[in-house]
Amino acid sequence: MAEYGAFGLVRKGTTQAIGAEEAIERLRAGRGLPETVLPYGNGRSYGDTCLNDEGALIDMRSMNRILAFDDENGVLTAEAGLMLSDIIAHAGPKGWFPAVVPGTQYVTLGGAIANDVHGKNHHRRGSFGCHVISFTLLRSDGQTHHCSQTDNPELFRATIGGMGLTGLILKATIRLMKVASVDVNEHVRGFSSLDEYFELAEEADAQNEYAVAWLDQLATGSKAGRGFLLTANHAEDGAVYTSPSSRRLAVPFRPPLNLLNRWSLTLFNRAFAWSKARAEGIRRSSYQSYFFPLDAVRHWNRLYGPRGLLQHQCVVPFDAARETIPAMLAAAREAGQASFLTVLKRFGDVPSPGTLSFPRPGYTLTLDFSNGGAATQALFERLDQLTVEAGGAVNPYKDARMSAAVFEASFPKWRDLEVFRDPGFVSDFWRRTALELPASAAGGRHAAE
Repeated sequence: MAEYGAFGLVRKGTTQAIGAEEAIERLRAGRGLPETVLPYGNGRSYGDTCLNDEGALIDMRSMNRILAFDDENGVLTAEAGLMLSDIIAHAGPKGWFPAVVPGTQYVTLGGAIANDVHGKNHHRRGSFGCHVISFTLLRSDGQTHHCSQTDNPELFRATIGGMGLTGLILKATIRLMKVASVDVNEHVRGFSSLDEYFELAEEADAQNEYAVAWLDQLATGSKAGRGFLLTANHAEDGAVYTSPSSRRLAVPFRPPLNLLNRWSLTLFNRAFAWSKARAEGIRRSSYQSYFFPLDAVRHWNRLYGPRGLLQHQCVVPFDAARETIPAMLAAAREAGQASFLTVLKRFGDVPSPGTLSFPRPGYTLTLDFSNGGAATQALFERLDQLTVEAGGAVNPYKDARMSAAVFEASFPKWRDLEVFRDPGFVSDFWRRTALELPASAAGGRHAAE
C-alpha cells in the first residue's frame, strides 16, 4: 500500500494506487478494477478531492508526453500527466506561456483541467478551462469520448472543474498565450488598509495582466489590513526561458512540532513587509519568483508539523467584499490563529465553461493555518458562515473539512455534475459532501450512463 496524500498533510493517505497504463488497459478491456477509482495527478490539492481511501487511485504521472505543438498558433496536445513546468520549459523558448497558472508549476495538465485552476490574471483570461480546446476521456464502461465545446459538450463542461469524477482524461489540447518573454516586470505597491486596497484593485486589474495582494493577517490597530499589491506584465526584453528552479532548499522531514506558529509568523510578516517595502516600484522578476515563490523550497508544507495545514479559500461578491473580508481577518485574529500566507485577489467576469468552476466575479481570500484541531475547525466554520452569508463559495480543491451544507450553498448546481459523474469514479470529498445530500428529483444520479 503506497502513500498518496494530499498537500495539506492533514490525513495520511494509504490508498491503493494503480499505474496509468495498467488502469487504461483494464478499463478498455472491461477487466477488474476496484469498485471505485479516482485519477491522481501530483497531489497538490490541499484536502481530499484527490483521495479515494475506499477505492483506488490511478497514478497518471507516467503519462507525461507532449504529443504535438503548433508553435505558430500556440496549440499544445499532451498526455494528462504532463506537468505545467514541462509545458513552460517546452513552449517558453518559442514565445508561449500557459494562459493561466496556479501558485505552483508542479501540477499536471489533467489536474489543472479537473480543478479548473485559476491564477493571478482571472480578470483577463478567466480560469484554465477557458483555454481547453478538447480532451479524450475514458470512462469505466471502457468507452472513450472526444470532448469539446461541440463534441459531447455537456460532458466537456462537467469534466472542467469536475474534480476527476467524470472519467480519466487521457490527453488534452490547450491554447497557450503569446508572450515576449517568460520574465515579468513586477510593480510592488504598499497599502495601509483594506479600504486603500479596494480603491487600487480595479484599476490595477485594468492596467495589468497579473495582480495579487499579500496581507499581513496578524497586523492590528492602525496597521490592520496593511499589505502589498503585486502587479506584473510579461517583459518585452526578458528571457524566453529560464532554467527551472533546482530547488536546492528542502524540508527533509516533518518536525515533531509546528514551526509556523504565531511567533515565527510575526517575524516572517515583518521581514516580508520590510523586503517588499525595499522593493517598491518596478523591477524585473523571473517567472519562478513571481508565479511560484513557494516552489523554491521542496516539501515546505512539512514545516506545519505532524498535524499538517488547512487552507481556507473563498470568493465573495464585489458588493459584499468590503464588509466580509475584514470580518474574516478579524475572526482569525480573535481566534488566535495565524495565517502563514494570506492572499487577496480580484476575480473578473470571464465565465468558465466548467459546470462546477470555483471562480466567479468578486474577491477571493486565501488563508493558510496550522491544523490546531477543534480551535481551527471552529474558526473555519465561522469563515464558512461569513462566506455563505455573503453569497460566496468555498473552494473544494483547497478544502479538507467543509460540510455538505456549505458545499451545496457554494455550488447549488452540483447535481448537474452528479448526472455526468462516472459511477466508477468517486473521491473522499464527494462522499462526504455531495453524496450526503439528496439526489436531484429530476433524472437522479448517473443519468448519463
